[in-house]
Amino acid sequence: MFMAILVAFVLFFMWLFFYLIPVRLWISAVAAGVHVGMFSLVGMRLRKVSPHIIINSLVMAHKAGLSLNIDRLEAHYLAGGDVIRVVKALISADKANLNLTFERACAIDLAGRDVLEAVKTSVNPKVIDAPKEGVLAAVAKDGIELKAKARVTVRANLERLVGGATEETIIARVGEGIVTTIGSAETYKHVLENPDSISKNVLSKGLDAGSAFEILSIDIADVDVGKNVGADLQASQAEADLKVAQAKAETRRAMAVAQEQEMKARGQEMRAKVIEAEAQIPLAISQAFREGKLGVMDYYNLRNIQADTSMREKIGQPPDERKKD
Repeated sequence: MFMAILVAFVLFFMWLFFYLIPVRLWISAVAAGVHVGMFSLVGMRLRKVSPHIIINSLVMAHKAGLSLNIDRLEAHYLAGGDVIRVVKALISADKANLNLTFERACAIDLAGRDVLEAVKTSVNPKVIDAPKEGVLAAVAKDGIELKAKARVTVRANLERLVGGATEETIIARVGEGIVTTIGSAETYKHVLENPDSISKNVLSKGLDAGSAFEILSIDIADVDVGKNVGADLQASQAEADLKVAQAKAETRRAMAVAQEQEMKARGQEMRAKVIEAEAQIPLAISQAFREGKLGVMDYYNLRNIQADTSMREKIGQPPDERKKD
């Protein structure tokens, strides 16, 4: 029974020893020239730091000729950083003679930026399209629309990578500069003849200020002529003016029709008054007979005058109207 407990205790001790002290990792570190104490490995286990990541990073940096402190690597690991990519970025920056310190690399990594990709972009500039999809449409002063697409060559600025604007800001600024340059051109022909004037004008504005990149060049990849916006606007304005004129004419016509109807009504009213006045004549004649102011001969003379007047009116009418009568 005692032997069984002793064997179990020995096995547990050996398991605990090999768990707390990764012997193979320690041997590989010593063989690579990186001196790491056993208690440092035990401390990593207790602090829940991956010894493989820290030791492999130290070996990688040592072989590349960099001197890194194990405590600073552990601190970055505990802060949630990617130790492997930081060390690789430092090695790439050192080989490319870039001034990148361990503190700045850790700050870039903890800021959420890919520090290794930033170093690669700083060494090997990349090209981004502005815009990423489609084209930029702008209208020159003569009303002709131009559609342009630019290719921007940028290099990462390690000094401004933390807190600097991203690619989207560069694309937006370049697009704004292209639209402004085309819009200020007197004619679209000038832009087509000198597309480099767009890139020169945009590049001179210092669009990379406050960004995480340095603009090396802006090249106009394509310029196409779009529709005649000025002519379309004039046609639309003319159509709108025509509709307004038609509406005003319709208003005047309606007013004329209404006035005509009003005049007809007034004419009917006046004719009614005339008929009413003519109806008073026989009454006046009869009243004159009763009062003795009008004799029979006077009445017949009046009728003769009326008959003579009616005959003259008929003679003066055209033949067609006389046939109708």
